[in-house]
Formats: sequence, C-alpha cells, structure tokens
Amino acid sequence: MSVTRDIAATYRGPGTVMRRLLAMGQREDRALVILMAGCVVMFIAQWPRLAREAYLTEQELNPLLGGALLAWAFIAPLILYAIALISHWIVRILGGHGTGFGARMALFWALLAASPLVLLHGLVAGFIGPGPGLTAVGVIWVVAFAAFWALGLREAEWGRL
Repeated sequence: MSVTRDIAATYRGPGTVMRRLLAMGQREDRALVILMAGCVVMFIAQWPRLAREAYLTEQELNPLLGGALLAWAFIAPLILYAIALISHWIVRILGGHGTGFGARMALFWALLAASPLVLLHGLVAGFIGPGPGLTAVGVIWVVAFAAFWALGLREAEWGRL
C-alpha cells in the first residue's frame, strides 16, 4: 500500500497497519525514512505559526525557520530514537517480547500517521492563533498520536492478543 493509504488505514485499524509494516521485515532504512518523513511534516507544520510569529513580532522569518529545521531534522530524530529505546525497555519489563526495531517502528509510524492532524494544528496556529480551536486540535493530535503509538507498540511487542 502507499503511505497515504496506510496513514488513512491507521485511523481505522492501527494494529493492522503495524502488523503489515512489521511483516515487511526488519529494515532500518525503512524505519529511518518513516522517521524523517514524519519530522519533515512536523517541520512543514510549523511554517504558518512561524510566519504569523514573524509578522506579529516584526522578526525575520528565515532564522525562525532555520531553528525549526535544526530541531526537526537533526535533534528530534535522535530524541525519538532514545524514546523508542526507553519505551522498548519499559515494555520488556512489563513482559513484552518484541524487538527494538518494532518499538522504533511503532513510535515513528505514530508520528507519521498523526501528521494530517499536526498539519491542521499548524494551519490553525498560523491563521487563527492561540485559543480554544488551537487547543482542541492540539488535544486531538496528541490523543491520536498516543493511541497510534500505544496500539502499534502493543502489536510490535505482544502481537495479536
């Protein structure tokens, strides 16, 4: 399936998509591409908010974009790898029997699968600004991301229950 179809399918059944991704084999290059795609989308989602901030504070936009690029292209992937490792260790203590690769795929796929909501969050932040709408979209994004990650991690560590 294409990535966009897999993202849509994740909203219907995250475990099924994770099972299919893990069945493709343990390929770290695939995990890295999924991670970097998620980070690129997160960076793009920042553009409207940063443009609004630059306009309202009369700052240059380029330094703001450069900082966001540094954060999402170089720092966030390292942090996400560490979070995946820690989550794998925690799940192992709780009786999981999966691999570190499965834990990485669960986290990285959750980031990419929730990307349509983070893009919406970026648009709301840029065009509407702070308020209840931005908070609501942010909460929906966090809940979707957490659910995709938890269900994907469950599939990766325990398989079908």
